[in-house]
Amino acid sequence: MPLPVSPSSRLGSLPIPLQWLALGATSAAVGWGLHTTGLPAALLLGPMIAAICCALAGTRIHLPRAPYLGAQAMIGCMIGGSISPGLIASFLDDWALFLAIVLATVAASSLLGWMMSRWGSLPGTTSVWGSSPGAASAMVVMAEAFGADVRLVAFMQYLRVVCVASAAALIAHLWVEGAPPPPTPWFPALDGLVFGQTLALAGIGATLGVFLRVPSGAMVVPMVAAAVLSSFGLLAIHLPPWLLALAYAALGWTIGLGFTRAVLAHAARALPQILASIAALMAFCGGTAWLLTSLLGVDPVTAYLATSPGGLDSVAIIAASSARVDLSFVMALQTARFIIVICLGPPLARFIAGRIGDKPLA
Repeated sequence: MPLPVSPSSRLGSLPIPLQWLALGATSAAVGWGLHTTGLPAALLLGPMIAAICCALAGTRIHLPRAPYLGAQAMIGCMIGGSISPGLIASFLDDWALFLAIVLATVAASSLLGWMMSRWGSLPGTTSVWGSSPGAASAMVVMAEAFGADVRLVAFMQYLRVVCVASAAALIAHLWVEGAPPPPTPWFPALDGLVFGQTLALAGIGATLGVFLRVPSGAMVVPMVAAAVLSSFGLLAIHLPPWLLALAYAALGWTIGLGFTRAVLAHAARALPQILASIAALMAFCGGTAWLLTSLLGVDPVTAYLATSPGGLDSVAIIAASSARVDLSFVMALQTARFIIVICLGPPLARFIAGRIGDKPLA
């Protein structure tokens, strides 16, 4: 049960507009502070942390469903637009190797999720989605569609993003010369037609996904459509950073406002097992990177970034700012794993939950 809070100290006693103002101001401050440190996913983590604080302070606000679905559509377009013909060609050149590495990583992460659910640390579907290697924001969205506790999945996913990205950045800095990423152009000049086409694709795709009841359809349908259209040169995906920041904030707020003290207490109790699973998965992926280097002569940093179980966005930033890293190899393997996880995640989650049983938190 949540601990009682004095009515005079509750954020919920303020008018609704002031509660939104408090959430927005706190999100901007925390998100920008994390962004200036170079932390991956800072623009999602900041709003999520701010929303958790507001939820624990007793706020009564909740993000409507429409902006949340819109955020999913933006994220889907962003991921789909990053799948280029060059990535497809890189995958086809080494498809057997990529497939073996991806399936081994998915098997290892599923085993870790199963072990955590057996130990009673987390419910079955939650442990599977929380352990899944891929784009963290996409895994959180998929987890909600398949009955996992999205709050704990987000806690696991973004904790791993921080751990993996920190290790990857350190290794890239020690092994190769790196250049700091260029400053973000928050408000670039927009091509009205291209931007409008991107928004139309996101809106139509999300609507179809929801109407057809596709699991995580608001994200998956725009992602597939963006990947196909951009790969064939039929549509250029243009999402300015300010719009992606709003999408990340909407996702972070939806997750954070659902937190309770009981959920945080459960996450704290499970923290040692979560950290152990993250370390184990990082060690396994490090082992596959060593095999790539020793058996096939792949550059060590390229191999580590390609097999790293972090998010697509954070790995792409680190790889792009590191000299002598084969960016196409890294992104082809990361993208292949993401797609396979999306395909295999639901049946794996159902299988493990059916064997262990799920008891979601209140």
